[in-house]
Amino acid sequence: MKIKNLKLKSVSLFTRLLQLAAFTVLLGRAWQHLYWDAPFRAFLWDEKLLSGLVEQFSTMDWETYITSMEVDNAIGNSIKVFGVFYLLSAILVLFIHKLPRFFHHFLLLSSFALISLALLYCKERFFSIGQFFEYTLQFGSPFFLWWWIRQENPITILPTFILVLKIAIAFTFTCHGLYAIGYYPVPVQFMEMTMNILGINEELAKTFLTTAGILDFAVAIGIFLPWKWARFFLLYAVLWGFGTTIARVWANFNWGWLDYVLLQWLHESVMRMPHFLIPLAVLVGQSFYQRQLNTS
Repeated sequence: MKIKNLKLKSVSLFTRLLQLAAFTVLLGRAWQHLYWDAPFRAFLWDEKLLSGLVEQFSTMDWETYITSMEVDNAIGNSIKVFGVFYLLSAILVLFIHKLPRFFHHFLLLSSFALISLALLYCKERFFSIGQFFEYTLQFGSPFFLWWWIRQENPITILPTFILVLKIAIAFTFTCHGLYAIGYYPVPVQFMEMTMNILGINEELAKTFLTTAGILDFAVAIGIFLPWKWARFFLLYAVLWGFGTTIARVWANFNWGWLDYVLLQWLHESVMRMPHFLIPLAVLVGQSFYQRQLNTS
């Protein structure tokens, strides 16, 4: 009876973590699209890609197109439409177990939309492939939930499922590390957050980020080691993922400007919660699987 109860609790916690990861990334992106902005113009204002189409299928030349307030408003409205979609998808995730299976497909649409968004960010950053794959845990979260809840007996796919989650973790941490060590230009935001949180100068911040980047690479490798070692790398991934998630709010926190800080930065943290929730899910899921092996 105790073993059965442990199994039910472990599977339930694993599922809840996947559900929370999908919910938070969709909620954060919804807030971004509804209140702030998204890089749609990186594609829609690309003269090389679209000038021919614009001039062929509309009455505007390219200069008129990119300066048109009507076009700009249309782009802004399309961003908000996606915001509504993300918000509805986030609400759907909360009730996913009570809805007909047809609604599960919205999780796939959500992942596709997040992949498209990651591609836009990649284009905006001069097609840096690391920029795209850094979002793997984010755009993968709705898909992971969809895949898991569609199984009649999900325990049977747990080893394969955990392997896929580990690959997603490795992609995100590796690409984050590439920015941290300076393979890609170190984002100014990385430097500012590190200096603000730790109270150190620029030189020490660079050293800290380089060290963190190396540890990111270690995580990407270490989580595939035998369980007795992998669990420590997963635990570090949870802690570091949590730290980088709350860093956006923490680095900019000010009691006198609390409303502005939350408005500007809270969604940035919320959308990054899969960066520690998915490693935590793997830690829970693989711990359960190892106990099953030991008792069989």
